[in-house]
Amino acid sequence: MKTALTGIKPTGVPHIGNYMGAIRPALELTRDYRCFYFIADYHALNFIRDPKELKQNCYEVAATWLACGLDPAQSAIYRQSQVPETFELSTILMCFTAKGLMNRAHAYKAMLQTNRELGRVPDDGVNMGLFTYPVLMAADIMLFCADVVPVGRDQAQHIEMAQDIAQAFNYVYGCELLKVPQPLIREQTQTVTGLDGRKMSKSYGNTILLFLPPKQLRKQVMRIVTNSQVVEEPKDPDTCNVFAIYKLFATEDERNALAERYRAGGMGWGDAKQTLFEKMNDVLTPYRERYDAFMADKPAIDRILADGAEQVRPQAASLLAKLRKAVGIV
Repeated sequence: MKTALTGIKPTGVPHIGNYMGAIRPALELTRDYRCFYFIADYHALNFIRDPKELKQNCYEVAATWLACGLDPAQSAIYRQSQVPETFELSTILMCFTAKGLMNRAHAYKAMLQTNRELGRVPDDGVNMGLFTYPVLMAADIMLFCADVVPVGRDQAQHIEMAQDIAQAFNYVYGCELLKVPQPLIREQTQTVTGLDGRKMSKSYGNTILLFLPPKQLRKQVMRIVTNSQVVEEPKDPDTCNVFAIYKLFATEDERNALAERYRAGGMGWGDAKQTLFEKMNDVLTPYRERYDAFMADKPAIDRILADGAEQVRPQAASLLAKLRKAVGIV
């Protein structure tokens, strides 16, 4: 089987947009790929400087993926920091990475643009972790000879940079030791509607967290923005924020049944939201219970992550032994 590798930023408990748009599609890859999942805790140092927050976030993201169906007996999950071979490979790759390539990174260019607009020195707030982020990401990918990396279209540049770096190394040494990865971009991934009708995003403050207790979940659902139509009026499910979220959780028969109720009239927005809450709570309750169980047993999470690292490190060591021989470091 080909290999797919997914990096997970430890940014805390996800919302349903994260689950539908990233977590579920990444877990579905296990049908066709040998999958590796890692928590990018060293990457996180670029934006999280509170050690307690970082540690807690790592637990939360591990518990999330395990609760959502990641089977550690089938696919390895580990912390980036638990595989030190990553950082040796990153050092090697630095020597084959042009500074001009890093200058073109979208995140770096965005910071430069922001600093110019605010009248600051161009590199204000830019650390070398941020600047060389694509190289460490390339090391994460190449260490396990990943064939594909699932990314959003806005992240495809990172994979293109990894391709450039791998090709530069292979060209210099006349070998194919570093596999050139390919981005796996799923165009059909659905945009999840937020509480206000815009794309669900933490930056908009319109999210529904994935593991909310029932009372809090219902409270969030009841905040979904609707129009001013009265109960008696027929309603269009295709333009309704409530129905847009309901579709993600319901079966085809359930979607059709609710759409008929919309079009027939006689159903108020409160009823529609209650129907959505009940369906969401029914689907998410098993995930919530598994998540809570993992978070109550953090030593179990530690063991799963340590086992994952132990499982993948022999492959990483094997590649590095070949690279050291190729470059003359023995």
